[in-house]
Amino acid sequence: IWCSSMDGQESWPEIEKASKEKRRELVLQGAVIDEKISSNGGLCSTIYSLKLLNYLEIIQCPSLTEIHGDIKNLTTLTSLILCRNKLSSIPKTIGNLKSLKVLDISVNNLKALPEEITQLSDLNTLNVSCNNIESLPDGLCHCTKLSTINISKNDITRFPDDFYRLDLLSTVIASENSIEELSGDVHKLSALKVLDLSNNNLSDIPYELSDCSKLKEINFKGNKLKDKRLEKMVNGCQTKSILDYLRAGGRGKGKGSKQADGDKADGGRNAEKTQTKKQRKQKKKTEEEEDEVDELNRLVVKVLHVSDNPGAFTVKVANELKDVRPYLVCCVVRGMNFRSGNALKRFLVAQTKLHDDLCGKRTTATIATHDMQLLKGPLMYDARTPPMLKIVPLGRKEMTAVELMRQLQLEAEDQRKQRKRQNVSGLHKYLQLLDGKELYPCLVDAEDHVISFPPITNSEKTKIRKTTKELFLEVTSSTSLQICKDVMDALIVKMAELNKFTFEHREEAGSEGESDAPPVPASDGTTSGELVIQQVRTVDPDGNLKVVYPSKTDLCTDVGDLNVIW
Repeated sequence: IWCSSMDGQESWPEIEKASKEKRRELVLQGAVIDEKISSNGGLCSTIYSLKLLNYLEIIQCPSLTEIHGDIKNLTTLTSLILCRNKLSSIPKTIGNLKSLKVLDISVNNLKALPEEITQLSDLNTLNVSCNNIESLPDGLCHCTKLSTINISKNDITRFPDDFYRLDLLSTVIASENSIEELSGDVHKLSALKVLDLSNNNLSDIPYELSDCSKLKEINFKGNKLKDKRLEKMVNGCQTKSILDYLRAGGRGKGKGSKQADGDKADGGRNAEKTQTKKQRKQKKKTEEEEDEVDELNRLVVKVLHVSDNPGAFTVKVANELKDVRPYLVCCVVRGMNFRSGNALKRFLVAQTKLHDDLCGKRTTATIATHDMQLLKGPLMYDARTPPMLKIVPLGRKEMTAVELMRQLQLEAEDQRKQRKRQNVSGLHKYLQLLDGKELYPCLVDAEDHVISFPPITNSEKTKIRKTTKELFLEVTSSTSLQICKDVMDALIVKMAELNKFTFEHREEAGSEGESDAPPVPASDGTTSGELVIQQVRTVDPDGNLKVVYPSKTDLCTDVGDLNVIW
């Protein structure tokens, strides 16, 4: 198979192999592919002749600025992943991909979406985050199967009128835009479970939101709301408390205002007489309650400095990692309470969500967590050849990296045959991240045991459990040190939120029927939701400092209720 004469180049081996083997999945990513795109002036045209493809992923290619209209030929595509490139437009012919269920065009240079996207009637997941999009196309209601939409970090000012007719929409991530209004029609989104409108320009939250019966998670932080008590609540309270407040009418708003209107109709004079000392007392009481709520809702994180702890952990970073996966930040966390109810499960779910979102499905960064009591320092962040890297992967027996990768490849093939499609789940999704690497990154303890093999897996030996008292956290990246820090910041903030939730929902600590049972002590022996973060230094082979986390420039998040004590 050869590229067209217009390209003037031979077909890329990756495309030729996919055609020859009649593959249904193709992943192109990274510097080597980017160089080919740059030299070729775009993608090799033969890619649009792979009509058996179900899954196409082209990521991390800054030279990719456009997709040809011939993408219309790939009519069997169910997943199209084009994130972290420099795309400035999407061809209108994308509307021909009637089987498409997942479309991810996040982290590009898009300013608009073609209206033809609304013709994708089978579309289930749409991710257009981290672009410069100013509006969503009208007609999204025709994407009747749309369940998840991520439009965060754009310049969007409003939702289209028909947006609220998406009956199956369960997750809406619209943070960091310029959205000024959430319509009362939001109650029509009967399947809505997650709504993130943080850091927008909202001034009100409609009371109708409380009618979304399946809603489990909302985020309105960073909006300047007229109702200042509600503004304080969204910066700290759980979803249920906020919905209860909206349901009760807030301060003369929402459903409560309907009752007030009825009262005025029946006896306006009586309503005026209620403006008495009693109301002034109530106002004072409310203000005191607001201050109390504000204080209780703060997430407290204390930082323990390396200089205050001579026994603090140090991680040495090998020079060989420079061309493999050079960036690493670590820290130790105390105070997490995993014993209560589903606390550990909630933490693991949150970690997975960070991997999928902020970490770009592990393409930009990977998180690993360890039971600190099972580590033996000092640690070494090393690079080893696949046959020399031995690890006990989570849920498996000890094996070399070669054996593990081979086993995962075989499992992936079995998944494809059983499901009759090319996209796979679990660790199998990340195998291509190490394609072409002669050395693999790994974190090694003082006894030369590999405890982490990013971005693939951790070791079973240091796995966290309900009994874990201290956590050792690591974030690695092949992209940049700042990404590691951003991910670690987000992880710690999320841990503080989860720990606060566990502390507040004390009934989960007791057995069934013991709703008044005392809270289970946190890992530091207290019953507080406070976390203690111990700094960890990473150094080069000569002992020179590379980075210490957290430093004074870290944990400077926009979470208004986060209180970091240095």
